[in-house]
Amino acid sequence: MNELIAEKLAILPELPGCYLMKDRQGTIIYVGKAKVLKNRVRSYFTGSHDAKTQRLVGEIIDFEYIVTSTNLEALVLELNLIKQYDPKYNIMLKDDKTYPYLKLTAERHPKLIITRQVKKDKGKYFGPYPHAFAAGETKKLLDRLYPYRKCHTMPDRVCLYYHLGQCLAPCVNEVELETYKEMVDDITRFLNGGYKSVKKELTEKMAAAAENLEFERAKEYRDQIVNIEAIMEKQAMTMSDFTDRDVFGFAVDNGWMCVQVFFVRQGKLIERDVSLFPVYQEPEEELLTFIGQFYGKSQHLIPKEILLPQGMDSEIVRQLLDVNVFIPQRGKKKDLVHLAIKNAEISLKEKFQLIERQELRTIGACEELGKAMNITIPYRIEAFDNSHMYGSDAVSAMVSFLDGKPNRKDYRKYKTKTAAAHDDYAAMREVVRRRYIRVLKDDLPLPDLIVIDGGKGHMEAAREIIEDELNLSIPIAGLAKDDKHQTAQLLYGNPIEMIPLKRTSEAFYLLQRIQDEVHRFAITFHRQRRETNSLTSALDGLPGVGPKRKTLLLKHFESMKKIREASVEELQQAGLPKVVAESVETYFREEALREKK
Repeated sequence: MNELIAEKLAILPELPGCYLMKDRQGTIIYVGKAKVLKNRVRSYFTGSHDAKTQRLVGEIIDFEYIVTSTNLEALVLELNLIKQYDPKYNIMLKDDKTYPYLKLTAERHPKLIITRQVKKDKGKYFGPYPHAFAAGETKKLLDRLYPYRKCHTMPDRVCLYYHLGQCLAPCVNEVELETYKEMVDDITRFLNGGYKSVKKELTEKMAAAAENLEFERAKEYRDQIVNIEAIMEKQAMTMSDFTDRDVFGFAVDNGWMCVQVFFVRQGKLIERDVSLFPVYQEPEEELLTFIGQFYGKSQHLIPKEILLPQGMDSEIVRQLLDVNVFIPQRGKKKDLVHLAIKNAEISLKEKFQLIERQELRTIGACEELGKAMNITIPYRIEAFDNSHMYGSDAVSAMVSFLDGKPNRKDYRKYKTKTAAAHDDYAAMREVVRRRYIRVLKDDLPLPDLIVIDGGKGHMEAAREIIEDELNLSIPIAGLAKDDKHQTAQLLYGNPIEMIPLKRTSEAFYLLQRIQDEVHRFAITFHRQRRETNSLTSALDGLPGVGPKRKTLLLKHFESMKKIREASVEELQQAGLPKVVAESVETYFREEALREKK
């Protein structure tokens, strides 16, 4: 604990609020809330913690806090701060699963559609459904049962649905609003569990049609009844009522938490949502944050009722979401909560070994590498490589790894501008200079370690720029390859020496992945450049075609073969004047004749 943190801890207020933890670059890495800020924030820097919390605390250099009036205000503020700063140690619903819903639109002539986005647009939403097939089959059934509007845009004539008796054709007929209101009420009743009364009505109509010898009509009614039974009654009832509810259960083990959410719709358990993430505060507090994100960020439809496990603050969830919240004490509702908890425990147990293995290969490898090099743990690593063919089409590339995993949004490609064609060291100096001048100018986070795909000469070239020219203090390592072009040695220090790493260690595997990735990225860019340049050179000598028209032709046709085979009209469509297009067409036609001879 540094002196600044110690002084701030001494003056923390005994009030509810949010706290923001920062790393050495001033980046907010964790946002939390507390009923009593003084107790909660102090707890991070006293006593023993699990490995994940130790890792978080090890990165904290400073913190801020915001006092609120109530715990509910702290929860709402925490959700907004997480959304604003996207801290790496907070709960992130990365999969962001969305489920299909059926929606009755709030138009004058309403229609029924399938959507995965729930909006406040006065439409009526039903679901979620386990998958798109279930939603689609239900919609097909309702399409046959009710003659609501089917088209997205109103046509100027009746369509096939009108002739099939599945649409009232509001495009040409005046349909009373009351007719649509009755239809919307019937569909709402149907989707809220009232399909049994619809089935009963259809059964009576089928019997009446058969009695009147209208066998075709009776067969239609029978098919509709069969569809209702197949689609709406596939699953046994789990509840005696038809209330839509979400059921939450959780389990915690070794600093990780699993939350299971059961979706109960029309009295049936139709789907579940599973999320696993590390925890840094009390599980009940983490679940409150999760619930706020679950219905906010992921746009899950808020049901009529939410069931929570024992120990939760149901009142704060009720105020946050404006929904009925219960902690059941007995009966089927309590059994559902216990089932969700049991599933969470099973999921956590099954996936925990995989999670630990992933942690070992990523963040664990960063920790091992930092220890071997005797530097601060390199959570952010940037690696450079050059690529060219005998000095031509020279390019460089930079890849970024964050917490031991590729951070592709920060990858960069460079066309060398000032370095001589065969001067690899000058190319390295140029791209390192360009990269970190841009980083400093845009106030981007600096890496904890720079890795150079090369030996001592390449490392010294990078060091000249980093230390001597830009006056930065960033460790620089080199990766030397063996005669089989595989990662062999880690070079570091001043003077430069080899850092011993076991070839079976996770740190070595991480360096191998970094070297392979930066080499792949540089080679791919080099090939793209070479192909583009070869195409451009093939267009040299065309009458009336300069650099701009070369670009036009390449963008339009994308290959020399297509350009050679293009007609005058097609060349004009690519942007060439008629006279030039005729000259180009003649040039390639005569070239083809010469090749045949």
